[in-house]
Amino acid sequence: MPEGDSVFQVARRLQDALAGRPLTFSDLRVPAHATADLSGRSVLEVVPRGKHLLTRIDGGLTLHTHLRMDGSWRVYPAGKRWSGGPDWQVRAVLGNAEATAVGYRLPVVELLRTTEEESALGHLGPDLLGPDWDPHEALRRLAAQPDRPLALALLDQRNLAGIGNVYANELCFLARASPWTRVDLTPGLERLVRLAHQLLMVNRLRSHRVTTGDSRADRRHWVYGRARQPCRRCGTRIRTSTIGSPPEQRIVFWCPSCQHGPQGE
Repeated sequence: MPEGDSVFQVARRLQDALAGRPLTFSDLRVPAHATADLSGRSVLEVVPRGKHLLTRIDGGLTLHTHLRMDGSWRVYPAGKRWSGGPDWQVRAVLGNAEATAVGYRLPVVELLRTTEEESALGHLGPDLLGPDWDPHEALRRLAAQPDRPLALALLDQRNLAGIGNVYANELCFLARASPWTRVDLTPGLERLVRLAHQLLMVNRLRSHRVTTGDSRADRRHWVYGRARQPCRRCGTRIRTSTIGSPPEQRIVFWCPSCQHGPQGE
């Protein structure tokens, strides 16, 4: 599932391609909106909200989309052949005289009134990359479920919006806490919330996500995706397992030496 910084970058690409120009073509390939025609309306802005994308269109409409696990938006010059996947995977198309934005495998395609955005996204916690970022509110929401495993609490978009599996694993490592550590037993939780914000901010414009400070291809992450490789701090082999139960079950990576607390199997 994309992280908040990835969605931020998608929003920027769509903003550059669509904002301020009238749509010459639209096609929403979902049953609820298959007859909607947005041509002639101008795109006002494309705004990321956690892992959600809000394409605001004049006339008081918003196209709400979400990438989830494998959705994507691709931008092509007008008239150029699309190459992001087979045609049956296309869920939304927005085109103007200069560019065409094509949404592939989008599990959420929802056309709603801009005034009703909150009804779709009101459950989200403070957005790590948004103007509403509030570390105190994020900390309050995390602390409201003190016995929850840290990794799952960080992944819960109702606590703070924008963290995916990469950041959840890396933040647990940086906190020196195992993914199964209870929230209320996590050392330096307030510092961890600040660090989450800092990491997403510094990565929001990068082509490659870096959490170690080292941008070399084999040095970018502390533990994520590094099962059975030596820990960069102590040399212990990184372990991997799953945490939680479906539908929130996730893969976790951790160093059993550096990260204190309960250990998974």
